[in-house]
Amino acid sequence: MTTITSSVDFQKRKLALENEHKILLQLKNEPQETVGNGIYERYKNPVVTAAHIPLNWRFDFNEKTNPFLQERIGINAAFNAGAMKWNGKYLLAVRVEGIDRKSFFAIAESPNGIDNFKFWDKPCVIPQTEEPDTNVYDMRLINHEDGYVYGIFCTERKDPKAPKGDTSSAVANAGIVRSKDLVNWERLPDLISNTGQQRNVVLHPEFVNGKYALYTRPQDGFIDVGSGGGIGLGYVEDMTNPVVKDEKIIFGKQYHTIYELKNGLGPAPIKTSKGWLHLAHGVRNTAAGLRYTLYMFMTDLNDISKVTHVPAGHFMGPEGIERVGDVSNVLFSNGWIEDEDGTVYVYYASSDTRMHVAVSTVDKLIDYVINTPADTFISSGSVQTIINQIEKNNAI
Repeated sequence: MTTITSSVDFQKRKLALENEHKILLQLKNEPQETVGNGIYERYKNPVVTAAHIPLNWRFDFNEKTNPFLQERIGINAAFNAGAMKWNGKYLLAVRVEGIDRKSFFAIAESPNGIDNFKFWDKPCVIPQTEEPDTNVYDMRLINHEDGYVYGIFCTERKDPKAPKGDTSSAVANAGIVRSKDLVNWERLPDLISNTGQQRNVVLHPEFVNGKYALYTRPQDGFIDVGSGGGIGLGYVEDMTNPVVKDEKIIFGKQYHTIYELKNGLGPAPIKTSKGWLHLAHGVRNTAAGLRYTLYMFMTDLNDISKVTHVPAGHFMGPEGIERVGDVSNVLFSNGWIEDEDGTVYVYYASSDTRMHVAVSTVDKLIDYVINTPADTFISSGSVQTIINQIEKNNAI
């Protein structure tokens, strides 16, 4: 005999879900209680998780069709978010991944950038090309000087050249949308490049000699970088016909570094009086698998192809619970916001699972990038760098 829950049980469960969700959304965030490194402050709580997803996306609240109030649409993770300031609010274009393994984009909004992130009513509707995207992820938001907000994301489709029976080989490319209101998105053609598959493509926020400048990450295959890799730079004359030309690597891979295996740009760079600040990710292999960390560098104010400063090592690496998740030991960022007062909110995902924030300032980041010693690429050089600092301190 089938037993159906009573209306009282349904309403009780609904109220409990709503109360739990409300408490999560209103949870106040605080900086971690450590002295820190003086470069940034990490915050205690993740800013967006799968549990932040609106309840009416996940549950059918019709008692007749869902008498046990079961979750009908499961969400696995919320991570790798683009970011921008919009109408005085802090917005994240979150990669939301369902338990069906399909990712999509949804806008979460906060009044202060560190907590109280709430999703807009509905996920983003991304128009399709003639060949639909099997999966989309990792959107960068760029407020370009041409008046549009661009969303550059990775579009993934099955590799048509895969052998029969191979159901995992894929092809990646840069999908492009633009908008004036972040609700209605115009789909442009996917990026056209002659340098292989493309992931982690970022649009420079200003024209360069009347052209759109794109930071690219060419690679031979969906996973393996092969002979490609590194952060590239190329130019597009018309975003409605996005053929990237004169593409060259401006920041390549380097043996025995945090970006030994591959690297790619995170969000669009921040313009400062000293140069363009860049946030990127570097990948190296370990016995436990790939390790993703974040690093920074600066390019010349007038020649964005010229790298001027590169601090040694990572800017941020996974710590504590950040090490654990669907893809462990990973930090990834494709969004940051520079506020009017010079505060910088760095939004980063940990282990392909959740979103966090670290807060710094433009002045602190400039100081870090310019004055932190560069990598000597050999152990004896690292020792000498430390000795130089010891002797400098002894002379005080």
